[in-house]
Amino acid sequence: MWNMIQVAKSILKEIYKRRPVDSRKYDYGLLLVIGGSEFYSGSPALSALAAFKTGVDMVRIIAPKRAADIIASFSPNLAAYPLEGRWLSKEHLATLTSMTESAKVVSQGKTAVVIGGGAGRSEQTQEVILEFLSKVSVPVVIDADAIHALGKNPEAISDQPCIITPHTYEFFVLTGKEIYKLPDKEKIKIVKEEAARLKTTILLKGKIDIISNGEKVAIARAGSPLMTKGGMGDTLAGVCGALLARGIEPFLAAQAGILINDLAGELACKKFGESVMATDLIEAITKVIK
Repeated sequence: MWNMIQVAKSILKEIYKRRPVDSRKYDYGLLLVIGGSEFYSGSPALSALAAFKTGVDMVRIIAPKRAADIIASFSPNLAAYPLEGRWLSKEHLATLTSMTESAKVVSQGKTAVVIGGGAGRSEQTQEVILEFLSKVSVPVVIDADAIHALGKNPEAISDQPCIITPHTYEFFVLTGKEIYKLPDKEKIKIVKEEAARLKTTILLKGKIDIISNGEKVAIARAGSPLMTKGGMGDTLAGVCGALLARGIEPFLAAQAGILINDLAGELACKKFGESVMATDLIEAITKVIK
């Protein structure tokens, strides 16, 4: 069919090289995490903590006020900017775009965005996510509720450097293609076709993880069946976002991101078994990238 890349740990040597002694803050990225709502506050926090463990220099979370306040109190490492209201809405668009542009200036271009986790699917929220995606000029990880928004107008990300991280149902929402019961060979073919059509990088999460930018395909086979626990998709989004913010191109960032998340998940699942949580995975990232 075509040559496929088997994602291996050696890929991390391309990313984690010794930092120069004169390194400065933001040289290794400034990540914005946009999401959360009145009910969901954990998702942006998990993405942000996973990004820090992956090596990004700074994370700024932008979330509705209740979520932002909870997140800010969760860890002194987390800086959370509160938006008035219970969820993302059109009135926040100017703030989201201006904060993204200012982050790009401060970091001299070493900026990326993770968007969607915990944002919810109200009509207003979906509209503001779509409009933000059509305006943003930095690499973006599109996850969770942002995938549902993008499914309404995939052209919003035309030719932008993005990573979309669906599971099989979210892939259906995004593309209209039902692939859950298909054999792996057919899934791979469809993911490649859809990545080419959307001119983006898709990271399909599953028993095997399939990554394609429409030209090349990579397969990752690490992880654990216990990684169905809530929050482990949020950690993946944060890991990928940290790599994009470092300046890693999307196809390589998606490969390294799924490898880091899966191997950290394996370690955490081996240690905690059925009791494993997303925060356990985050703590294990250090051992993977050391």
